[in-house]
Amino acid sequence: MKDIDAIAVLQDPVRRRLYEYVVAQGREVGRNEAAEAVGVARTLAAHHLDRLTEAGLLESGSRRLSGRSGPGAGRPAKVYTRARGERSVSLPGRDYRTAAELLAEAAEQAGLDAGLNAAARRRGEALRGTAAPCAGLEEAMAVLAARGYEPHLEAAGPEGEGVGEEAPVVRMRNCPFHAVAERFPPLVCGMNLALLEGLIGVDGPVRARMDARPGECCVVVEASKNNRD
Repeated sequence: MKDIDAIAVLQDPVRRRLYEYVVAQGREVGRNEAAEAVGVARTLAAHHLDRLTEAGLLESGSRRLSGRSGPGAGRPAKVYTRARGERSVSLPGRDYRTAAELLAEAAEQAGLDAGLNAAARRRGEALRGTAAPCAGLEEAMAVLAARGYEPHLEAAGPEGEGVGEEAPVVRMRNCPFHAVAERFPPLVCGMNLALLEGLIGVDGPVRARMDARPGECCVVVEASKNNRD
């Protein structure tokens, strides 16, 4: 299915709400859960979820939602997650991805990391404008969400040493530069970190730092060390 056709599938308001709900969870979602979340019947939710899967916007599988196995565990249920592929539409056709990859390749070969990071930090500061650095994680999440990072709050150790500790950390399910970052990770991830430092501020109550994890943005945001009381 062409990208424009896949995106057109989201015109239906119920289908779009179901897609947005599945995407926001960052995990497998069953039909019953999705139906209840958007307030529609399970059969209608199933129809729309399968349509989203056919369009390549979601991926589906099956597992036992009870968490049990063996006799009496019940039949596996159909579950859905966001598709890993990207969809984009440009009218008339444009190819910014190729331009970005060529520029990234040239910058990497020329060792222009420092200059790129400085430019990215300036751009972040320009996007923030006259606003003060983010006053806390909640404000930072709003800023990140507006830029398409899909932030979510997660408990973590003081330096990202594991889940379940007291200090919270904001992780991001989406990297806006994913396609280029896959080919040039050190260059693009460093640029991304610098951009977010400029965007949320480096001298305020929160800070951005590198903490790459598969399937998520390479940068996390947390309270600055002197604001973790």
